Amino acid sequence: MKLVLAGLLVFSLLDGAAFAASRAPVNLPIPGGHAGVDLDDIAFVPALDRIVVPAGQTGSLLLIDPANLATSEIRGVTAPAADGRMPQGAATTSVNYGDGYLFASNHAPAQVVVIDARSGKVVGRTALASGPDYVRYLASRSEVWVTEPRAKQIQVFRFSRKPAPVLTAVTTIAVPGGPESLVFDPARHRAYANLWGSETVAIDTRSHALAAHWKNSCKGSRGLALDEAHAHLFVGCTEGEVVTLDVAHAGKQIASAPAGEGIDIISYSPARHRLFVPGGKSANLTVFDVAAAGTLTRLGTWPAAVHSHCVADDDHGDAFVCDPRGGNVLVYRTH
Repeated sequence: MKLVLAGLLVFSLLDGAAFAASRAPVNLPIPGGHAGVDLDDIAFVPALDRIVVPAGQTGSLLLIDPANLATSEIRGVTAPAADGRMPQGAATTSVNYGDGYLFASNHAPAQVVVIDARSGKVVGRTALASGPDYVRYLASRSEVWVTEPRAKQIQVFRFSRKPAPVLTAVTTIAVPGGPESLVFDPARHRAYANLWGSETVAIDTRSHALAAHWKNSCKGSRGLALDEAHAHLFVGCTEGEVVTLDVAHAGKQIASAPAGEGIDIISYSPARHRLFVPGGKSANLTVFDVAAAGTLTRLGTWPAAVHSHCVADDDHGDAFVCDPRGGNVLVYRTH
């Protein structure tokens, strides 16, 4: 994979009152994204030390080195038609890593695409029952879970590496009223997802059954992030609020704080105790310090772009925010 050095955006975000004043961002362009890119679920993969961006209708994954912002691409996640053109509606918008492989969504046709993370080669494609949203790998059970909001369900597949990488359908979990977002809690054998209204659900990962419904006070529930060590689940409300739920005590709400409007995907850094919350409608990024009790203290708000609704952090203090309309990634240095 060829590495291409990219432009650097530095935001000096320091602790508490020392946080720097707002500055206009510098963009990290996505190859082929000058007309805009459908961006959604971007992720930091510690095993690769890369931010991985499923670059929508370009059909590629963009890998960003957080240290120097060098970039590389994995192409062919979305396969072109016989005439070389992308099928109408084709895109890749979610990715997750596990056991040496990347698992990425594909739209048109609806698939999970399996990629050898070392070689960057596509090694398998598995058809889905409905259009995918989030793709997640559950390491403890070697399972790939795919949320399918239109069908109001999650498909579960078992992953096997030998004799060749293959996904085998295990079950389908019905999630009436959802699912939106998906995060695993291995210590408690739970998965969490939102319903589109004001509830979050817990799913038993061993039985694949819904285990609990919790009120989260959102008008519109969107992103999730987990502090596994403290049993805190953070819920992003699209109307402009972040809520902390205690998953060890029946999803009790223990804190909330206002943020930008149009919240969707959020990201939490356990090492830095930082919660990153972009507002796609208000076009900004709000950063919170999270106390051991789950309370949220706003450290600052910085400009982003309209529709900047997704974020990933590298757990070293840097945040990567999507700019779908501009076809860019905005990089914030927070340490």
